[in-house]
Order: sequence, then structure tokens, then C-alpha cells
Amino acid sequence: MICAHTARYAGPSVTNSTLIDVGGVVLEVMRWPGDAGAPILMLHEGLGSASMWRDFPTRLASATGREVIAWSRQGYGQSDRLPRKRDPDYMHIEAARAIETMDGLGLTRAHLFGHSDGASIALIMAAGRADRVASLVLEAPHVFVEQLTYDSIANVAATYAASGLGARLARYHADADHAFERWRDIWLDPRFRAWTIEDLLPRVTAPTLLIQGRDDEYGTMAQLDRIETAVGGARRLELDQCGHSPHRDQAGAVLAATAAFLRDLG
Repeated sequence: MICAHTARYAGPSVTNSTLIDVGGVVLEVMRWPGDAGAPILMLHEGLGSASMWRDFPTRLASATGREVIAWSRQGYGQSDRLPRKRDPDYMHIEAARAIETMDGLGLTRAHLFGHSDGASIALIMAAGRADRVASLVLEAPHVFVEQLTYDSIANVAATYAASGLGARLARYHADADHAFERWRDIWLDPRFRAWTIEDLLPRVTAPTLLIQGRDDEYGTMAQLDRIETAVGGARRLELDQCGHSPHRDQAGAVLAATAAFLRDLG
């Protein structure tokens, strides 16, 4: 998912981008150094990319002492284009590819920091490969499709051509229109209205921190409620004056909560 203001950034603030081949797909990867235990892997939103995190990974590495790694999923950033439209199981496919990406990076285990679609993908990874996931920090996760989400995306789609959003996204994507169309098409696909990963939640055993803005235009606290009911011991952080991108709207609070959460894990 994208929050419209997310795309107003002036442009990427890091230049440490490299390309790796994962199962025949070329992915853009960025790394920020650290040495305090397992790294943090960042999984971006539905219209995000590695560079759209801006300076947050640098600040996260500083706050935690851990290496931070982000990559642009296929169809985003400087990664390969998607060859076809997505099907409703695309997040499961991305979760499997994320494990393959960890393999390609030589990582056996990591803390996952996921935003929106990336948070949902992180949950799928944790449910299926608990051995690879040390913990979860989930910003604005989706575990089912809310009417609010559908309506907000439909509105963005209807105004895309006139809003200038494509030009703003072009600062972060090799083909912004392609990235937007693939995102729009699956979230507005009638088949996707029934999408849910709630059945996977009881299998999530990793320590979990849930973060949600009270002004999120793409999701409600019902998402956190469903996760908290099924995932034992999950922590919860609700933020005022915060929309769909807590790491942007309330960066200090997110950094402090994430650092404390990881510190408590030992």
C-alpha cells in the first residue's frame, strides 16, 4: 500500500544500491552496516522500494546497532519488472522469494521490519519458516481486506493521472506506471476481496511488535486486533497524528519502540 504523502519525498538519500540475482530475477538491494547480532530486513509497502525508506534505515541501524538490509521486490525500484499481473496469492509468492533472497545474501536468520504489504509478507514468512525469523516489527499490517482499504485505493487509482503521483513515484522506480498498475490491479481485483491470512496467524511464534497510526487511511485497528488475538504476547503501539506510514509520521516513536523491543529480546 502507499500513502499519497509517502511519494512526496525529494528522492533517494542513499547510494549503496547493488543488484543480485534471485532465482533468475534481478533485485535491487541496499545495506546499512551494523554488528549487533542478527540483521534487520526491511520489507516495503505495496508501492514502496528500497530507496523509498529514505533515511529511516540509517537511523534504524544507529538506534539498534544492527545491520539493516532492504530490497525492492520484483516490479519495484530498480528490480526486474513483473512479467504479468498478480494473482491473489502474490504475497505468498513474495514470502517464498524473500526466503530465497535471504539465502542469496547468506543470511540464516533475521528480524523482519515490514510495512503494509511488507508486514503481511513478513507474517507469512514467520508462519511458514519460523526458523528464519527472529522477530517481527509490523507497521500497518493487513491480514484481511477492509472496505476502507479498497475505497482508498480506488480513489488513488481514479486520480492517478491528474494527481502527479506517477511523477513522484518515478523518483523511486525505474517504471513507476508499471509498479502502480500492478498494485492497483490486484487490490481492486474482485477475487482479492476475499483474501486473508488469518488462518496462518496461530502458527506465528516469533516475538511481535505491532504499530498502527490512528489516522491510517488504508486500515483500521481491526487488523491489529485480529493479529493480537492469534499471536501470543504481541506488543502493540498505537500512534496519534499518524497515517499509513508510521516510520515517516512518527519516526522517533517507531525507532524508540523498535530499539527497545529488540533490546528486550537479548
